[in-house]
Amino acid sequence: MGKIEDAQEILKTLGLPPAQQNDISALTLLALCGLRPKDPWRKTRREGLTITKGIMTFIATEYGRSYAPNTRETFRRQVLHQFVQARIADYNPFKPTLPTNSPRAHYALTRAALAAIQTYGTNKWKKSAQQFINEQGSLLMLYQKKRFRLMVPVRLPDGTILKLSPGKHNEIQAAVIEKFAPRFIPGARLLYLGDTAKKGLQLDTGGLAELNVIVTEHDKLPDVILHDTKRNWLFLIEVVTSHGPMTPKRVRELEVMFRDCKSPLIFVSAFPDFTEFSNHLKEIAWETEVWLVDMPDHMIHFNGDKFLTPQ
Repeated sequence: MGKIEDAQEILKTLGLPPAQQNDISALTLLALCGLRPKDPWRKTRREGLTITKGIMTFIATEYGRSYAPNTRETFRRQVLHQFVQARIADYNPFKPTLPTNSPRAHYALTRAALAAIQTYGTNKWKKSAQQFINEQGSLLMLYQKKRFRLMVPVRLPDGTILKLSPGKHNEIQAAVIEKFAPRFIPGARLLYLGDTAKKGLQLDTGGLAELNVIVTEHDKLPDVILHDTKRNWLFLIEVVTSHGPMTPKRVRELEVMFRDCKSPLIFVSAFPDFTEFSNHLKEIAWETEVWLVDMPDHMIHFNGDKFLTPQ
């Protein structure tokens, strides 16, 4: 492998996330190591480098990769910041009292990273890398733990708890299951629940097949599908943050997709609040329903006859 591929392998082994295993990260590591294309890894050294005149100039001179001046912030925010978190690099180690905006602000390999990287390509590398992770920790594991703590829990009708990836969209999906369903379709059977990070997180293909709905991997299902077993209605629910309500086009798509379904279809757009709802007011199709998370006890009917009751 070439030097850039070697550097990517080092970053991966030392526990950097995938986003910090790309070319720009590998080249930054090589600059911090002071290694030219033909230098052996044992010659890695520790010296302070500024971003523009140090790291970026070294990369351009030694590896022929020239980055525009306005990418300085990319180096700082998407590479060096994570290097410092992962204990690959120190910030201003040779003059800690420098102000934040000082033109002399610099980065250098940590002593622990230096000791490990100097053994790359030898029979000591595996042990050195593991020792580094044991002592310094893995940034990838840290990020994964943080992400897990931020995940959105949702309790399904049968009591099962799923963890959805963090984000407003999934927060609304959780509200649909935990607030909408008990109020308007108590005892409903969950047939589908997507996730912004994983399509088909909960998919009951058997339950859908009972209704004569066969799902393929190419189908663009609504965010949530609930079956009201008492009235035999199938609720197709789209969760809306910045886009995606039940427009006439979307309703038609779903009508075609569910044309053989044995249950009448109920189309619902779920919004976080009235403000978001008002942003999409002109897009929503007639004969559909609207539900707002911040007004969970009420439903807005666009001429929907499925919920009409005597006033």
